[in-house]
Amino acid sequence: MCQKQCRDENGFKCHCMSESHQRQLLLASENPRKFMDSFSNEFKQDFVELLRRRFGTKRVHNNIVYNEYISHREHIHMNSTRWETLTEFTKWLGREGLCKVDETPKGWYIQYIDRDPETIRRQEELARKKKHDLDDEERSARFIEEQVRRGRGGKEEEEETPGYTELKRETEEEKVVFNLGAASSVAGPSSSLLGASALKAAASTKRKDISSSASSKEGKRKKSALEEIKEMEERRRQKREPIKTDYWLQPNIIVKVVTKKLGDRYHKKKAVVVEVNDKYTALVKMVDSGDKLKLDQNHVETVIPAPGKKVLILNGQYRLTEATLEGIHEKNFSATLTLDSGPQKGRTVENVAYEDFSKLA
Repeated sequence: MCQKQCRDENGFKCHCMSESHQRQLLLASENPRKFMDSFSNEFKQDFVELLRRRFGTKRVHNNIVYNEYISHREHIHMNSTRWETLTEFTKWLGREGLCKVDETPKGWYIQYIDRDPETIRRQEELARKKKHDLDDEERSARFIEEQVRRGRGGKEEEEETPGYTELKRETEEEKVVFNLGAASSVAGPSSSLLGASALKAAASTKRKDISSSASSKEGKRKKSALEEIKEMEERRRQKREPIKTDYWLQPNIIVKVVTKKLGDRYHKKKAVVVEVNDKYTALVKMVDSGDKLKLDQNHVETVIPAPGKKVLILNGQYRLTEATLEGIHEKNFSATLTLDSGPQKGRTVENVAYEDFSKLA
């Protein structure tokens, strides 16, 4: 009632004997329900606000929230409210629909229910967006499946199963003659016999027909829809994601020492990469003094020469390709290069980053 924090037992005793305390007790005795409801409402508001602000809609143990609540010096004590225990208060929150509550072997857990219209609107928008993305994926999957089905349906031809019959002779002396040029075999003593040359010619003709038929089928064979889609996606991926590595040191290029750990003698001085070890470490030879140092790639940087000089591309799609520096774009820290080697020799490449090429020694 007095909302006073006493420092010790003696202070509390003196306060209970004071006139202000007696006056507050008389006020409380006139209408105890009013004051208890006021304290209960204030306790509930502060507790729920802390739960909303601190934990959001996460499921949390009620003791964790309560311990954080009572850590504030000016909090409302539970013994001044209508709830005698924290468990009773937790159940009340569930009955009122302010929180989702559930009991476990470890105790009671609560989860704040956010009924803010703005929050509900954002959740509905996220749900609609998620559903739209799923619909797009399903449509794409159905389209690919339809293309694959059409590709397979156009190529699969029903093959008739050949029927095999038993070879029989009417008499023991009857001769069997195979006519390779005809659709069926004729057996009988009156049938004209093929000579050896005729048999060879017929067999050769049939082999040629079979070979030409196989080659024509081979030539007519088209890629399936699935194969075309895969090739198209691969080409897009290569255009979208050029080959990039996190290491770039290469022999016979000129670099600049940027580390200050070696002192002013080597800082900002140029060197030639003599040998590269483990992709990230290089043995360099200083241009001025001829000293040899072993440096990490983080201790050096690329050197951009004047236009017309030879460079080596160290990263990207044209990695390890020699080129000529045509021009420098200072605004976007890139340059224009003309390839001097490789299958695309003579091609001009725009917007090559400074760190992706360096001057050749």
